Amino acid sequence: MMASKPKKKNPRLASGRKRARQDVKLNAANSSLRSKYRTAVKNVEKAVLAGDKAKATELFAKMQAVVDAVADKGIFHKNKAARDKSRLSAKVKTLAAAA
Repeated sequence: MMASKPKKKNPRLASGRKRARQDVKLNAANSSLRSKYRTAVKNVEKAVLAGDKAKATELFAKMQAVVDAVADKGIFHKNKAARDKSRLSAKVKTLAAAA
């Protein structure tokens, strides 16, 4: 038998109800941005694993823009964004050097 989450109670105060409404929208926006970030990183990693130098460099450039935008909005920490960019940059450079 599955235990489901306890049902959240509705806030009594108008400000609390408004906050709950806003949180739904904010959560949806943040989830979308988080997904876009992770997809961009995965696409570069897939191109690197495939050994496609041209595609990896093209995707890396696009990934940098997405990562910076998401980090600026505070969805992910700036240091995490920098770390991801650095690691992927190193992988793309080794791919370029190998070819």
